[in-house]
Amino acid sequence: MDGPSPFPPAAPPPRPVSPGLYLVSTPIGNLRDITLRALDVLAAADLILAEDTRVTAKLLTAYGLKRPLRRADDHASEAVADEAVRRVGEGEVVALVSDAGTPLISDPGFVVARAMVEAGLPIHPIPGPSSLTAALAIAGLPADRVLFAGFLPPKSAARRTALETLKATRATLVLFESGPRLKDSLTDMAEVLGDRPAAVARELTKLHEECVRGTLPALAIDPRLDGPKGEIVVLIGPGEEVAASDDDVDMALTDALTRLSPGDAAREVAQALGLKRKAVYARALELQGR
Repeated sequence: MDGPSPFPPAAPPPRPVSPGLYLVSTPIGNLRDITLRALDVLAAADLILAEDTRVTAKLLTAYGLKRPLRRADDHASEAVADEAVRRVGEGEVVALVSDAGTPLISDPGFVVARAMVEAGLPIHPIPGPSSLTAALAIAGLPADRVLFAGFLPPKSAARRTALETLKATRATLVLFESGPRLKDSLTDMAEVLGDRPAAVARELTKLHEECVRGTLPALAIDPRLDGPKGEIVVLIGPGEEVAASDDDVDMALTDALTRLSPGDAAREVAQALGLKRKAVYARALELQGR
C-alpha cells in the first residue's frame, strides 16, 4: 500500500541505567499504566525499595521481572536510607516505589530521598501515574492553582482546625481520605468550608472507577459515598474571595510554624492568603515571642 504507514515508528530503544536512586511511579490500578522507562529501571535495579514488598512483587511478576526487594516503610526508612546511600555510592542502581502512584506523595520515601540529596548522590524521577493529577483532571474544578493537603487528621476537632487553616486559600484543594472516614470528613468540610463545588474520585483507572461531583453539603449526604472502598481523593473548589481575618492568619501561622522557620512560614501563609510577607513575618515573630 502506498503512502505513509498508519502506525507510529517504534519506540526509542532503552538507554543504559546509570547508578543512582530512581523514584519510580507505578500504576494506581490498571497495570498497563506502567511506563516503558519505569520497566527499564526496575529491570536494571540492583535493589528495589518498596512500601510493601508483597504489592511490588505482584507488579514485578506481571512483567516477568525478578529483582531484590527490601521493605522501605515509615518504620524502616532510616536504616534503609543508609543502605541506599552506600549502594548508590558504590555504583549501584536503587529504585524506590510506593504501593501505587508517585513515591513520596503522602507515601514513605522522603527520608531515603533526603539522605541521597544530602550525600550529593544522583536522584532521578521516573514520572507516571498519580491519583492526585488523575483526579484533578476529571473533577471539573479549576486546575490553574491547586493546593495538595494530603490526609487530614482522623479526629473531628483536629480535622476542623486543619480545615480552618485552608479556608481562606484561593485554590482548588486536593486531599486524600479513607473510606471509613469519608462521610465524617465531608460533613466537617461542608460545615467549615461551606457550599463549595467539590468532587470525590475513587478507584481511579480500575474497573469501578467513579467520580461523584456536587456541592460539599450534597456530597456529605450522598448515599453513594457511604463507606466506599478503595483509594479516595477529595477535591474542593476555591471559595469566594474574602479578606483573611487576623484569626485566619494566626491559625495558618500556628500550623506553619510547627513545620517551618518563621521566614518560610510567613512566605507560605502570605502566598496562600494573598497577603504581604513582611506583615505576616512580623506576626510570626510575635507568635513565637520574639
